[in-house]
Amino acid sequence: MANRLRDPIGFELFKNTLLSIADEMALTILRTAYSGVLKDNMDYSTAFCDAEGRTVAQGLTLPAHLSSFPDALAATIRRYGDRMRPGDVYALNDPFEGGMHLPDVFILKPIFHEGRRVAFAATICHQTDMGGRVAGSNASDSTEIFQEGLRIPPVKMYDAGEPNETLFRLLEKNVRLPARVFGDMRAQLAACHIAEEAFGRLVAKHGIAQVSAYMEEILDYTERLTRAALAELPDGEWRFTDWIDDDGIDFGTAIPLTVTLRKQGDRMTADWTGTSPQVKGAINNTLSFTRAATYTCIKSVLPHEILCNAGFYRPIEVIALPGTIANAVPPAACAARGLTGFRMIDTVFGALAQMLPDRVIAASEGGNTGVSIGGYHADRTPFIFVEFICSAWGGRPWADGLDGNANLFANMSLPSAEVTETEQPLEVLCCELIPDVGGPGKHRGGMSIRRAYRLLEDEAVLQVRADRHTFRPYGLYGGGPGKPSRNRLISEGRERELTAKVTMTPMRRGDVFIHDQPGPGGWGDPLEREPGRVLRDVVNELVGLESARDDYGVVIDAVTREIDAQATARRRAQLRAARGWTTPPVVRR
Repeated sequence: MANRLRDPIGFELFKNTLLSIADEMALTILRTAYSGVLKDNMDYSTAFCDAEGRTVAQGLTLPAHLSSFPDALAATIRRYGDRMRPGDVYALNDPFEGGMHLPDVFILKPIFHEGRRVAFAATICHQTDMGGRVAGSNASDSTEIFQEGLRIPPVKMYDAGEPNETLFRLLEKNVRLPARVFGDMRAQLAACHIAEEAFGRLVAKHGIAQVSAYMEEILDYTERLTRAALAELPDGEWRFTDWIDDDGIDFGTAIPLTVTLRKQGDRMTADWTGTSPQVKGAINNTLSFTRAATYTCIKSVLPHEILCNAGFYRPIEVIALPGTIANAVPPAACAARGLTGFRMIDTVFGALAQMLPDRVIAASEGGNTGVSIGGYHADRTPFIFVEFICSAWGGRPWADGLDGNANLFANMSLPSAEVTETEQPLEVLCCELIPDVGGPGKHRGGMSIRRAYRLLEDEAVLQVRADRHTFRPYGLYGGGPGKPSRNRLISEGRERELTAKVTMTPMRRGDVFIHDQPGPGGWGDPLEREPGRVLRDVVNELVGLESARDDYGVVIDAVTREIDAQATARRRAQLRAARGWTTPPVVRR
């Protein structure tokens, strides 16, 4: 330990250099990827790991992939162990052997120095398609893993620098868009190659002994920071339950997610006992994804300088019984497991809000909605559109929720309409904020997004992964819940309502699909919101005059757009008398 910290300035420079390697990997994928889901949505992650597969530095991208790399690398090391050689590259996507769901493909490259494995460059990318019964490989109504696509256990993609032609041929024949998939995989390989070269320069500068010591110290340093931050939090136990609407198979059957947080000293446990058994539909989680949701929430209430690596995980235990939706076992389907991960974020925040009321936001929109539209052009070449609609945050104890912003669990961006229309047979008719969708509060929920698409090809199949149709995003400490989600299809001039989870729904030329993201919850008593802020929201068309009057008790003249102070005072008094509580409830649903 003393040798590692003999030069604290050198250690800090090394730490930041290693972080920059992981970030450069992420930027490489962004610049070289083929598919919109990577270069526009940015659904991927990168990491630099030590020889044991422990994450030392994670790149710029998704919190949803926290904890995914250790499981993927552990499975790969178990399989190949000491048989790894320089020039090897490994790939996998099997949720039950290191993966998360089939579209997320890991590409992992061991890095050697003088014949000894010293590190790994690691990437995970959501591929546009991995085969299976539906375009995009992400239907909510699959009932077993075998329906979802090509399942890849840890295998050699390159053997001592030579490509595994069998693997590439299998991929070519089982995915609908092999050119796009191979292009994205080459982006992953490029990121790994850049990391290997950059790490080689570090070793040449510092020597392998010092580099290894510094990497170990990064983990220990992160653990010390995490334990110190946890020690400052109150000890105790907090429990919260939220519900998923259904699994897309048994419609109307609510699915409970329950977490109990126990904090003692410098350790915390998140116990998911009480959560639903695994379900028929494809929303089952791997344990690594449940860990990722848990870590993301806890990380968000701790100091931001704590790194995202294996040292952070050490003082935090995550318990999820096998056979539950939080830790599914074969043959569970899990293509749409992102939905459950997002809802776990709301569940953990519900428990943390009781522990730390001044640090935790109200429920966000329920997670980015996944939309897939797949079909064939006139020449029978396939097209697949995959997009994740970013939305908004719940109200915060110190400010309104963010409008039109990606969920905290998935730091994604929303592709531009122009790019979508250039690459796909679609017309984006609108991308707009929805008025009055956010829950009212002293700090209101953010305004979510409405997005509409018109099909320009003869036919296609629509898939949608959404939720919060029945169970609305909750408000905290008097804040109101947000509005529910909504799916509509306009076909031959007739509009019809769709369920939250849409699978195998046909679209014809000219049909329009419209999705409204649910609204995040509000934080704090809406009657304590400054009337001037309500007026500003009305002027900006985020809040309507009726909502201003009925939710916030602010009376605004429809013509002059001025606040009637006396009428506002009377209206707020009426609302306080009618609502039946004097102390704001912790949760409003």
